This record gives sequence, structure tokens and C-alpha cells, in this order.
Amino acid sequence: MPRETIIRPEDDSPEMDVPLRLNIPDGALDDDSALRPSRIDDMIGQRDVYERILIAIDATKKRREPLGHILFDGPPGLGKTTFATCIPRELGTSCQIASGATLKAPKDLIPYLTNAEERSVLFIDEIHRMQKAVEEFLYPAMEDFRIDLVIGEGNGARTINMQLRPFTVIGATTRAGLLSAPLRDRFQMREHLEFYPVDDLAAIITRNAAKLRVKIDETAAYEIARRSRGTPRIANNRLRWVRDYAVSRANGEVSLQVALKAMRMQEIDALGLDRQDRKYLDVIARVFGGGPVGVEAVAHTMNVAPDTLVDEVEPFLLRSELIVRSPRGRKLTILALEHLAETERLFSKPS
Repeated sequence: MPRETIIRPEDDSPEMDVPLRLNIPDGALDDDSALRPSRIDDMIGQRDVYERILIAIDATKKRREPLGHILFDGPPGLGKTTFATCIPRELGTSCQIASGATLKAPKDLIPYLTNAEERSVLFIDEIHRMQKAVEEFLYPAMEDFRIDLVIGEGNGARTINMQLRPFTVIGATTRAGLLSAPLRDRFQMREHLEFYPVDDLAAIITRNAAKLRVKIDETAAYEIARRSRGTPRIANNRLRWVRDYAVSRANGEVSLQVALKAMRMQEIDALGLDRQDRKYLDVIARVFGGGPVGVEAVAHTMNVAPDTLVDEVEPFLLRSELIVRSPRGRKLTILALEHLAETERLFSKPS
């Protein structure tokens, strides 16, 4: 069952005169919540999206109307949840959080809709995982702020039309292509989040290092950022590991050399590739002569699920121009072969 958590407004936030209510499933809060910005103004990166969202919020406040429904899409860890939880704070309203995977029938959605306050926000994470029946039940709620409830069974069944208080649906998805066209069309704003440049990631790492109470050198922050795949979530994970290494081996201070030693211990190379990424490249190079080869053959050789390679390993390798994906299969680029030779020399040496 969902757990309601009340987050009080900050003392310096006069426009937010009500608490922020978050209906969060048990276990949904993780360590990222401690590093996640609580206000849109505190966010770093995604400036184009930032500007458009602020304009929409400002116009909504002036009209005293609900904010239009918003859909955020993009790879994991780029800030979709951060935007979704910061927007209610800017509006000064409450927010309920649901997961698309847990909404398996219309009855699972009804409590969220009937509890929605005037101009409040319902955030549905991984919205593409909702069942089709739930999706269709949501259509009139998003469009006309009403739901149709069936009371009774058989010949005695009757339909009750229930009016809802106007509210905003914010959806987040890592696979926008799986959303049906009718659902996509009901979002007035669609925002695609891009990967972060190194400068933005370095700024995020520096800020979060202060929150974690660790002293970090500017060059170290930049090096961690270079190895974070353009993703704040990975940057935070890298930072936590470097912090732990520094506390254990370097009196808690993160210099460039400390960061490099920490990254080397986890075998994270200069491009941000880890052991599994390099094993994938090595298998294609050594076993299949550089390709082309089907992903199933690579997965069986590595003893991992093909979905793991497609969803977790290949996207970054494709973006880094290390592999080519064609109808004939996967093939390594010259850059990948050069990188494999370089990292083999690096990680074969004793630490």
C-alpha cells in the first residue's frame, strides 16, 4: 500500500503555503533523494526544459488554473523525477506519486484520482508500464476531470459519473515509443531530456560533494564527471564511491590522484566504461572477429540476458561510437579496438 509522506515547505518559500504530500510506495525513497534538488532553481543542466517549465508554471499561477499535463521522456537518471517533484513545490500544491508498474487495474488508480486536490499533481513514474485498461480509464480523467464507475454486476449494474477536482498528470518514461498515441496526445507538454555535458556534471558533483561533507578538488570533480556517461545519477554513484575510497585511504579529501585511484579500483576507464562494457567489446573482438554478430550470440557467450545488453550496455557504447548496430548484427568500430588495446595495458598493470 502507498505510504503518505508529508514534506513541509522551507522557511524561505513563502509562496508554498501548503505541505507537499507524496504518496510513495514503500522502498521508493533511496539515497538519491538526499542529493536531489528540491527547487527548480537549484537544478543544473537541461536549461531549455527549465525555461519552458518555468514559463508554464508562471502562466498557470497568473491564470489560477491547473498546470497542463506534462510528459518527460529520456534515458534513466537524467532528472525526470527531479522535475516532477520540484514542479509541485513551485506551484505550492500537493503531489501524489505512483508507479506505472503497480497500476494493474482501474481500481488501483481510483484512490489517486479521488484524493487529488484542486490543481494538485499526480506523478506517474514509468507510465509506459500501465496496463491498457488503466490507461483508457485515465483518458476522461485527464481530459474532462471525470471518471465512470460501474456499481453492481449483471443486469443490476449501473454507471456513476464522478466529477474530479482539476489536477495535473506528470508522466515519466524511459521508453516513449511504448506509449499509445491517444495517451501521448493528452499531454499538453512533452519534454525530452538530453544527456548532460561534462561542465554541468562537474558542477553537480561539486555541489553534491558539499552535501556529502567531502572536500573535493575541482580537477577531481571534472574527472569524475568525464567518467559519468552524461548522467547525474551515475555521477552521484561515482562520487559516493570516490568519497568512500577517500575516507578509507586519503583522510576524506578527494584530489585528482585519489579520484583516479578510486576509479581504477572499480576498473572504470577514461570513457566511463566498466568491466561489463569492456567484456562486451572484448567478446565481439576476440570471439567474433569484431563482428557483425547478433546480440543473442554475444549474450550467450557472456552468460547474460540479451535484454541486459540491449537496455544497459549498448546505449552508451552506441552513443560513444564504439559499436555499430546494423541488420546483420553488432560490429566494433576502430575507436573501440583502439580503446580496448589501451585499457588492456592500463588494467593489466598492478595498482
